[in-house]
Amino acid sequence: MTADPRDTAETGAWLTLLRTPGLGSAGLRSLVARAGGAAAALADFERLRHEFAFGEETLAWLRTPDPARIAADLAWLAPEGRHLLTWEDADYPALLREAGAAPAALFVSGDPSLLWRPQIAIVGARSATAGGLANARSFAAHLAAAGFAVTSGLAEGVDSAAHLATLDAGGTTIAVMGTGPDLIYPRRHAALATRIAAAGAVVTEFPPGVEARPGHFPRRNRVIAGLSLGVLVVEAGVQSGSLITARLAGEQGREVFALPGSIHNPLARGCHQLIRQGARLVETAAEIIDELAPLARALGERLRERLDAPTVPAAASAPPAAGGTARDTEYLRVLAALGHDPISLDELALRTGFSVPALSSMLLLLELDGDVTSVGGGRYQRL
Repeated sequence: MTADPRDTAETGAWLTLLRTPGLGSAGLRSLVARAGGAAAALADFERLRHEFAFGEETLAWLRTPDPARIAADLAWLAPEGRHLLTWEDADYPALLREAGAAPAALFVSGDPSLLWRPQIAIVGARSATAGGLANARSFAAHLAAAGFAVTSGLAEGVDSAAHLATLDAGGTTIAVMGTGPDLIYPRRHAALATRIAAAGAVVTEFPPGVEARPGHFPRRNRVIAGLSLGVLVVEAGVQSGSLITARLAGEQGREVFALPGSIHNPLARGCHQLIRQGARLVETAAEIIDELAPLARALGERLRERLDAPTVPAAASAPPAAGGTARDTEYLRVLAALGHDPISLDELALRTGFSVPALSSMLLLLELDGDVTSVGGGRYQRL
């Protein structure tokens, strides 16, 4: 579960530790694990100071943290739809947990359970060409229709095109920011961020009030890569931040895809460089879907296990049996409840008794098998 803003002791302790200078994500995770919790870490940091080699600046903050700052952080968390997802939470996204130097916590506006959805990151140039923007929109819409969440960085150009196309297709999109959750960057995307939070999630590792700084965006790119099964680079110059995202994805064992372009387009050179380095050249979204479908199935199985939902049937990972694809009782219930008319996830949850996160996982597998389609607006129907 996400940290409960009403649990002021533990949540306040997490917020205090997240703002502690000189601690860092890895140090914070180790300290909380060693002490047995964030509140316990705050209560016991003097005894542990030598073991963790705390500097004077770190000790000064731990001894006298700013109560006004922590109160402001708690105030940001108070409204519905805002969450602090800590390393200790079962809902902390599994793929990001496996990434190197993963954040100790995430501030989330929207639905944190969506961070478990199979994601494909779409990134590229802020000054993308008209053709690049069209490609970003087309790939995002097709990937969303196939059941993938589309993740990007809320920036101008390719990022915003991918977010908007996913929303317009009725899909799930996740925006990762390099600022605090209350400071949308760029400011002109405030309305877009609100729309994303209502239908997906806006995520950052930075506490409220933290402004945009150059060093924050590589950290944002690390989170984008860590959340995703793969990264698609649409257009990028040779010095583009999108290449950092692609490199981080490769280092984390994720798939990297790149669109080829004209040799006369400087924004194609970064993609061509990635292809020379081993990224997969793709021309259609179907190529990405085929590559990532097995990984999406595996992630869906892990989500089902975490939710203690019905076991994903063998058909999700095995070839079809003779005479058709094997289905267990739970999947047959979902198909029967769907019918051939569009239905929302909430209505489907009422009909089947399954939770919305469990249904999201099941519907993705059914979409990948070609039995169900997303028709926009968060609705599904049988094919």
